[in-house]
Formats: sequence, structure tokens, C-alpha cells
Amino acid sequence: MIDPSHAVARKIRRSGRYSLEAYNFLLEAMEYAREELGMGREAASQMPPGESPAQIAARTQGQKHVTGQQLCEATRLYALRQFGHMAHCVFRNWGIQSTSDIGEIVFNMIELNVMLKTPDDRREDFDDVFDLQQGLRFDFSKALRDVELAS
Repeated sequence: MIDPSHAVARKIRRSGRYSLEAYNFLLEAMEYAREELGMGREAASQMPPGESPAQIAARTQGQKHVTGQQLCEATRLYALRQFGHMAHCVFRNWGIQSTSDIGEIVFNMIELNVMLKTPDDRREDFDDVFDLQQGLRFDFSKALRDVELAS
């Protein structure tokens, strides 16, 4: 989570395109993808400026690399879990209208050294993954089936 008083948070607020809550939510969605959904694979990350390979290894130990497409799907599922039928309203309030916006936020965090990337990761990996507004529509009948299956 990005501390609201940290310099990174101030940069995010100055940019004004997306809210700080959107950035923090995507960090949570990344954790959800790895921990709850089991997404990702072990991968070496690109070294940010000023960090040694040992620092990178310590910071990323045990983390899995989640692709742009996987993160988009995890973000959608996590949003429905957290906000239900209000997910699309929350995202609109944060400035997120499409999966491309998710990519913009991720790559902003990469530039701010909040997230890491592999050499194969590209901003375009997030473009048109699916219709986010359609994907955030809460399907109550599916939710009931999922609850029944989990019981």
C-alpha cells in the first residue's frame, strides 16, 4: 500500500488522472492474483535504478510475475468481490474506464519504482483485454453458484 504522505503519493495526486485509491487497489489486486487466484510464475524482474540485484531479490523473494492480462482479470474479480454491483461506479470515480487504464497505472508504478517488470512486459499488454465496464457488471446468479460451490 502506498502511504498517502510518501513522495510517490504526492506525485500520483499531482498527476491527477487516477486517484491514489486506484493505485492502492491495483497493488491489492496483484496480491489477490498471486495469493488467492494462484496466478503468475517465477520470473526475474528488471532492476530499477539505484537497486542492487540483492535488493531486488530481497524485495521480490517468493513473488510471482503476473502478466498484464492476468492482472486485468484479477482486478476485475477482486473489484467484484470488494464492491459488488458498485464496482463500475468505484472504478469510474477513480478514473479507470478500461483495461488500458489499468496498464497506465501499472506502468506509472513501474516508473515510480513501486512495481517491477520483466523485459517482456509492455504497456500494450493491457490494451483491450476485455470490456471492463461489461466485466464489472455483477452477476448475482453466478455469485450464488460460486458460494454454493465453495460450501
